[in-house]
Amino acid sequence: MTNIFLDTLKGKTTERPPVWFMRQAGRVLPSYLALKEKHTFWQLMKDPDLAAKVTLLPIDDLGVDAAILFSDILVIPYAMGMGLDFTDNGPVFEKPLIGVDEPLKRLNPDPEKLQYIYNAIDRILQTPGNTTPLIGFCGAPLTVMLFMIQGLGTRSNFTDAERFFFKEKELTRKMAEAVTELTIEYALQQVKYGVSAFQLFDTHAGNVPFAYYQEVFMPSVKKIADAVRATGTPFIFFPKGIGAGIQDINHDLCDFLSIDWQTSLFTARKLVDKNVGLQGNLDPRVLFADEKAILDELQNFIPFHQEESKWIFNLGHGLVPGIPVENVKLVVDFVKQGKW
Repeated sequence: MTNIFLDTLKGKTTERPPVWFMRQAGRVLPSYLALKEKHTFWQLMKDPDLAAKVTLLPIDDLGVDAAILFSDILVIPYAMGMGLDFTDNGPVFEKPLIGVDEPLKRLNPDPEKLQYIYNAIDRILQTPGNTTPLIGFCGAPLTVMLFMIQGLGTRSNFTDAERFFFKEKELTRKMAEAVTELTIEYALQQVKYGVSAFQLFDTHAGNVPFAYYQEVFMPSVKKIADAVRATGTPFIFFPKGIGAGIQDINHDLCDFLSIDWQTSLFTARKLVDKNVGLQGNLDPRVLFADEKAILDELQNFIPFHQEESKWIFNLGHGLVPGIPVENVKLVVDFVKQGKW
C-alpha cells in the first residue's frame, strides 16, 4: 500500500503535499482535552493504551497523513535520573543542573525508564485498521540541555543555561555527548519498534549563534542523524530559529529539513541543498484568523508546490492552545482538496 507521506519522503512526485502538524496530538483537539480532564500528562504518556489513543486522535479527528508519537522531548533527562514533573505551566525538574557541582555525575542513564514508550509504539502499530505511518522523535541535545540546566517551567527564558554554555564550553560539550549517547539508543529503539520516519526537534537552536551551534552541538545532531539513517529510516531535522544557518545543512545531515515560520519556503529552497526535502512552514498563529484570511494564506503555498514536489506541508512550529479545531481541519481539507 502506498502512502503519500512516505512516498514524498522517498522523493516520489505526488499529486499534492502530505500534511501533518507538530503538536497535533493535543493542544487543540476537543477529544484530547477531554482526556486531559481525567488524566495527567504523565498518565497519558505512560499508559500504552492512552498514549496510543492520543497518538491516533489526529488521524481520526483531522485526517492528517501521518501520526507522531505522543511523548515529550524531556524523557531523555528523565531517563538520566533527573526528577521531572509536567505542570500546567510546563515541565519542571526536581533539581536543575545550574549551580550543581560536577553536573555530569548527576546524570545516570537508565534506558529501561524508556520502555513505556516502546510499549506505546507497539499499541499504536497493533491498533486494528491503522495503516497511518508513525513518526518517532526526540529532542536535540541543545534544546534538552537548556531545560536540564535551567529547569524552568517556561520555554521563554534560558538566560542562566545560555550563560553556562559560554562559561563552561568544554563541560557543555561533555554533557552534550552524554545526552547524545542515550538519545541515539532511544532513537534506534523507536526504529526497532517500527516508526516509519524520525524527526529531531531542536526548538531552541536559535538561542546561540550558529557558529557556536556548529562547533558544540552540530556534531551531536550528526551522530543522531547518522545512527537513524543507517537503518534506512528517513530523518527530518527541525532547527527552529537557525536563520541563514540552513544554508550549511545538506543531505549529509538529513533527508528533510523542517523550516520555521521566520523564513519563507522560497528563500529556504534557494539556500538549502537541493537534495534535501523541505517541511513547513505555516505560522500556527494564522489559524486564529477568520476562514478567508486562512484560505488566502494557504493559497500562497500552491506556487511553491508547483516548483517543489519534495515538500511536506506542516507548521513553522507546533499548534498553539486555543486555536479553533475547525480552523486546523480547514487546513487539512485545503491541502487534500486544493488545486496543486
